[in-house]
Amino acid sequence: MGRGHRKTARMRASVPERVEQGGGDALRDPLRSKGRPLVVDVDEVMVRGSSVPADIASDLIRRLRAFAAAITASLGAQARSTHGVARSGFDPSRAQFDPDAVRFLLQVLGEGRPVYLCSETHPEPFVSAVAEHLGVFTAWAAAPERRLPPAQREELPPVLRQGFDYIGSAAVALPDSASRLARSARSEPSAPARVSMRVGMRSWLKLFRVHQYAKNALVLVPLLTAHKFALGSAATSLLAVIAFSLCASGAYILNDLLDVEADRAHPTKRNRPIASGAIPASRAVGAMALALVAAFAIAMSISIEFGGVLLGYFALTTSYSFWLKRIATVDVVVLATLYTVRVIGGAVAISVPMSEWLLAFSLFIFMSLALVKRYIELAGQPDGAVLAARGYQVEDKSMIAILAAASGFNAVVIFTLYISSDTVRALYSHPQLLWVGCPILMYWIGRVMLFAQRGLIDDDPVIFALRDRVSWVALGAIGAIMLAAI
Repeated sequence: MGRGHRKTARMRASVPERVEQGGGDALRDPLRSKGRPLVVDVDEVMVRGSSVPADIASDLIRRLRAFAAAITASLGAQARSTHGVARSGFDPSRAQFDPDAVRFLLQVLGEGRPVYLCSETHPEPFVSAVAEHLGVFTAWAAAPERRLPPAQREELPPVLRQGFDYIGSAAVALPDSASRLARSARSEPSAPARVSMRVGMRSWLKLFRVHQYAKNALVLVPLLTAHKFALGSAATSLLAVIAFSLCASGAYILNDLLDVEADRAHPTKRNRPIASGAIPASRAVGAMALALVAAFAIAMSISIEFGGVLLGYFALTTSYSFWLKRIATVDVVVLATLYTVRVIGGAVAISVPMSEWLLAFSLFIFMSLALVKRYIELAGQPDGAVLAARGYQVEDKSMIAILAAASGFNAVVIFTLYISSDTVRALYSHPQLLWVGCPILMYWIGRVMLFAQRGLIDDDPVIFALRDRVSWVALGAIGAIMLAAI
């Protein structure tokens, strides 16, 4: 008697006292079912190794998202949706479920038997997320957050008192009315999961966004405008470019980790290495740390001042990833500033004064390109839509186009004022030749705006310019004019 009593008590602990409906019209009422209930432990429906709610990497990401959400809420910005992620940090859409187990449960349901998902070890949000994601369970139950006193746990749930079948751990002792069903061989992790451990070089290059490194050529601009052509200055500038490139890669990886759910829903961003599963989040976190350590080691070898500029760049781009990109107009100002900080970093690296003309020109030209990028994103949205996590509406695209054109041609105005300044006369023997660059710059800005209007630019206008032959010809022509004017 005592032995049987101990078995029953252990089973009560394994099948929690409170059984809640999982929701969904397809679920049957367990009280009306005449079939023998089947109780399944949550670990039995998952591929071994995938049932842990959060590893170190995902826990870090969850904490960062919570921090970003708190800041966003305090600023009154629109919070990003976290649909599909349980309070435990578990995202069921990323888990691996045993297909054989799920098919068996569907067969049991087809026989008119209720199927319950339960767990004594996993928290309620985790079990609820699994049950609602699979949608094959009559009801679910989990360990309560606060343990009930033994006096309140004397009875099994009414639906299980007449007996049930159980699939789960062999260590669980069952009452006399229950029986244990043997499990067939468990499925192993799918082939993509094994292949992901042998990630190709192409995936790593995509993760680091190596194709974006061309943007960091802006670090070289002060070297050219200040006419510092000595070998030592050129070598220092190249080191600064490498430091900015590695730092930018660390920031890109952080952004991809934070936006992984949104990227999976995006038609093109879903192919990014983390979103597609080509590179696990834990390995991406390690790559991010390595890139940032290398970036700041190089920066400090150049100078403390340059290290401070790079730190400011990383702080700003991280703030952008967390919440600034969700605030309309603030996001494009930050993007323009990030481009300009590259130019400032180039000046600090070779210890030349930062030209106020160059600073103003950079802010306006890159503000224009950032606005063009937002226009392109809005143009691809259906009428009445809101740009996800950005705060823009489709109706805003006409105003954004106006602002982009105004910013771009303001940059041309600043360039013309620069040509007439005393600064140019001190640097150039024939400053009047620089006027030839104005119509070329005006043509290029107008062409980018026109191509964006026609839908000929897919995403980032800077990347478009780097791949566009006409843009390279225009850049080369302006460079040749500047050299001829020296």
